[in-house]
Amino acid sequence: MDAIGRISLSCLEANNHSYSNTRIQWVLDMVLSRRRFLHKAAGLAAGSVCGMTFASAHAEIHLGDIRLDVVKDGSLTLPGALIFDPMPQADLNPILKKYQLSATQLTRPCNVTVMRQGERTILFDVGAGAGFSPDTGQLLASLDSLDIAPEDVTDVVFTHAHPDHLWGVLDDFDDPLFNRARYMIGTKEWDYWLNPNTVTDIGEARASFAVGAERRLRMIEDNVQFFGDGDEILPGVVARATYGHTPGHMSFEVRDGSTSVMILGDCIGNHHVAFERPDWPSGADHDQTTAARTRLSLLDQLAHEQIRIIGFHLVGDGIGHVDKTPGGYRFVPEGL
Repeated sequence: MDAIGRISLSCLEANNHSYSNTRIQWVLDMVLSRRRFLHKAAGLAAGSVCGMTFASAHAEIHLGDIRLDVVKDGSLTLPGALIFDPMPQADLNPILKKYQLSATQLTRPCNVTVMRQGERTILFDVGAGAGFSPDTGQLLASLDSLDIAPEDVTDVVFTHAHPDHLWGVLDDFDDPLFNRARYMIGTKEWDYWLNPNTVTDIGEARASFAVGAERRLRMIEDNVQFFGDGDEILPGVVARATYGHTPGHMSFEVRDGSTSVMILGDCIGNHHVAFERPDWPSGADHDQTTAARTRLSLLDQLAHEQIRIIGFHLVGDGIGHVDKTPGGYRFVPEGL
């Protein structure tokens, strides 16, 4: 039961159930107003800390009656070893130098895709929320710049259940933030994180990921719809299996006629090594062999068909396309 439900029950039980319907509605309105105030305050605070003007902090794409906006949840700074350790270090160093990267620390943007079509407002992933990382948790401010409140969101679609994609699903009351939305996630991804063996099998370094994912998914399980590879989950949106980064990672092709955009999530997780050497294992992936195979196949298709992409951790707004090069591939961002 969420905070509203708990207060409603409290009102009904008080004074031998003597509260009027008007009084109960007043209490509910007060709780909702407090939530809206906190959400607005969180958004303003994030904007102030980052020095961002959120009205211009997004990019947009139009496909027929579909509008896609890419907004920020901030950025994520991680040890370079998390990605680079399994790679051949002698061959890696020239790539790091080419892109002016540190081998010890990487900072990556967190790009959340918003889709609007008719009466629907859809989020692809929900960011990390407050408390996961000092520079994440800015999604509410970004949505506010588009005049989107949490209660306006009709659907939330998850690429996968890593913290920076899932943990923003709960609010400050530890209740579902997007409380009027339905949630959609791939069956294979759901089964993995809800498997009681995952918390031990995943390894000590990621055990907290498993605990956090299970808790949040349990909070929304009464309002979840599942899908598989090739399913049209929304009009014009088809799920695409891109396994490896997590066991059930999914991407989404948004199409209008012959024009399409691929929302990648983390199956292509950076703008440098993932493109230059997609065949290399990445320490960020659960199944490194499968993830490399996914990258190679997907990059080949994206380059050949010149499909625009939106990457959660790609530079700029994450929007661009893929070019094939003599030795691999190259991300060509838009707007930089």
